[in-house]
Amino acid sequence: KRIDDSITDFIFYDGVASIVAGFGFASLFQSLYDFIENPSQGFKFGTGITFLGGFVGGAGVFIAVYFIFRKRLKGRLIDSISVIPCCILIGHALGRIGCFFAGCCYGKHSEKFGIYFKELGQKVIPTQLYEAIFLFLAFAVCSFLWIKYNFKYNLCVYFISYGVFRFIIEFFRDDDRGKLFKLLSPSQFWAVIMVIAGIVLIFALKPLFAKREKELALIKEKSTINTDEKK
Repeated sequence: KRIDDSITDFIFYDGVASIVAGFGFASLFQSLYDFIENPSQGFKFGTGITFLGGFVGGAGVFIAVYFIFRKRLKGRLIDSISVIPCCILIGHALGRIGCFFAGCCYGKHSEKFGIYFKELGQKVIPTQLYEAIFLFLAFAVCSFLWIKYNFKYNLCVYFISYGVFRFIIEFFRDDDRGKLFKLLSPSQFWAVIMVIAGIVLIFALKPLFAKREKELALIKEKSTINTDEKK
């Protein structure tokens, strides 16, 4: 599908800013989790990174920049909003494969379903690969829906489906990333937020899509009138 050049430029530059901010927030949130779990050690920045912390920070920057420049975009970003989660999904999937080779984000010990990690000296569930498979499948589904049916709610699908998956896969994770609550890991907390945000987005985006459809219909009508007048 053809995407306006101004939109691709905006997504690129805003995306770069979001990635930079995302890395900073990923480190900040992980440091915060570690501090909450063990305050006696003090707050130490750069103790590790967490994807969902980076996602929240990066998404926040992306949205903030969008609202700053939204008048220049004239509503056209809404036409391409479904391609954004496709980009996030493929990048996240490749990142999880990187986690597997780096030996981080691993699962619990399992002789039957585990893969031997030399650094750990035991077999653990390869939760990184399970998540990568889910993300590749989600990328394929969202891409198909957008290309074939011009499906407008891919962002909602991403938020809800990944939130549910991440909440479940966390029960099989065994790497220490701190705790926010006794029963939930930090990632499970953000997973719940993602699901709620996805549901809210369905209702928030619906009037925006309806408004954009009216704008496009009006533009098409004016174009038809101008063409008839030239004839």
